[in-house]
Parts: sequence; C-alpha cells; structure tokens
Amino acid sequence: MGRVTARHRVVRIRDGAVSERPDTLVVEEPLEIRLNGRRLAVTMRTPGDDFALAAGFLVSEGVVAAAGEVAHIRYCAGATEDGANTYNVVDVRLAEGVPVPEVSLERNVYTTSSCGLCGKASLEAVRTTARWRPEQGSAAPLHLTPAVLSGLPDTLRSAQRVFDRTGGLHAAALFSPAGELLDLREDVGRHNAVDKLVGRALREGLLPLAGAVLMVSGRASFELVQKAVMAGIPALAAVSAPSSLAVELADETGMTLVGFLRGSSMNVYAGAGRLEPLPVQSPAP
Repeated sequence: MGRVTARHRVVRIRDGAVSERPDTLVVEEPLEIRLNGRRLAVTMRTPGDDFALAAGFLVSEGVVAAAGEVAHIRYCAGATEDGANTYNVVDVRLAEGVPVPEVSLERNVYTTSSCGLCGKASLEAVRTTARWRPEQGSAAPLHLTPAVLSGLPDTLRSAQRVFDRTGGLHAAALFSPAGELLDLREDVGRHNAVDKLVGRALREGLLPLAGAVLMVSGRASFELVQKAVMAGIPALAAVSAPSSLAVELADETGMTLVGFLRGSSMNVYAGAGRLEPLPVQSPAP
C-alpha cells in the first residue's frame, strides 16, 4: 500500500542559523477511479481509504447512494516497471441493474481539475441528481447551538494525527449535533477527505447522514457543499469563507452553511433556522 508520509532532507534556516535535517512530508499520488472497468476520473490524493474515496466520489456524482448498489471495489492494473503494484488504480463494479453513467471526456476534465461546472447549470445538476432532501431519514430535525459549533475546530484539529507530523493535510470530520466526533479523514485535498468520509458511511449503510454536521478545514467551496448535499448532510461548517455559489447551493437545498468558524465567532450564510433562536442586533447607524 502507498505511504501516507515520506522523509526528505531540507536546509533549515532559523534566526540566521543554517542546518540540514530530515523533514516529514505528506505523500501526494494520483488515484485513477474506474467504473465497471472504464476510466472515470483521476484525482490527486493522499494514499489510504482509497476504496472509501472512490465510493464517496460516486455518491457525489449521483451514481450510487446505497451500499447494495456497489458489487465490489478492488485495486487493479497500475504496476511499475519491476512488476510491483502501485495501488493507484481502483475499479468500482456496480451491482446488477444499477445504471452506468456515460463516461466522457467532460467528466474526466471536471473531476481532475476539481473546478466544477459554472453557475446555474451546477445548481440545476445537483438539484436534479440529489437523492435526499435535508434531514430526510432523520427521526427529528437537526438543532445546533453556537456553543457546540465553536468547539468543532479544536476537536477536529486535535484529532489530525498526520497533520501534526507534516503540517500539510486538510481534514474533514462528521460530528453529532452535540459535538461528538463521529469520524475524521485527512487528505492533501479537502474534497478527497470528504469523499473518504462519505464513502465509509456508504459502505456501512449510514446514508443519508441526516443527523450529522460536516466540518472542514479551510474554505467552503461549491464542490464541498455539493458533496454534503449528495450525502444528505444538513449542515456544513468551515473555518474559512464560502464561495458565492456555495452559498447559493446551500440556500437552494436548505442546508445550514457556517463559515469563518473560529472560537466563538462565526458567520451563518444559510439555514440559520437550525441554530437556537438568537437576538440579532441591528448595525449601528
């Protein structure tokens, strides 16, 4: 299997003092995802949880939404010159009767660049392919408090084991409404970390994740909101800013979207009704 970290010697300069020492780097390698033997996408990722990553990617693309729709996932071709398997090619076989989407150049460009489609076409695509409405399958509506949300970044950060050694990984985590950490994945790409979370949930029969909150390091892009919507997650929080299209999609789908979550401060861009009623002060004249 591929390594998560690698060692490399660096020249270190501190306060004018120069030394040479080994440093720990996060590994970044391509993963080719095949669907029923045909190439679907290539993504740059940190090795590990590759089957979950592939499964989660298919959820976000609207191909599958339940464990029974996947027959099996396995590594396949991708050997080096000496015959060793690189473990960088994964083939997903759909269960009999599950429609196989058209595999086209456009899909490969989209997934490789992670730029998505633009504007209203993207919103319409998610709206027409999402299998669930917010909180569908949940026994009760999701309620959140600012106090619980404010504790999520520290919990996420303290659980990032590989980040402590490299300083170069993003993280995505699922939390309960009470702030309990349910699962966390790290990857060189935020979108991959989310796919790994969603893929693990798919394989364990937990979709839709109607009672969970998704927390991501960094910003909240359209792509991350899309992945949350496709997994049935009703709330997404990020430590940085959302994009305009991410906010539009959250509004369209009824998701709660929180950005700039740092300590007790946060901005609620959509779905504020899931937070406990708060007095909103008018801005000073």
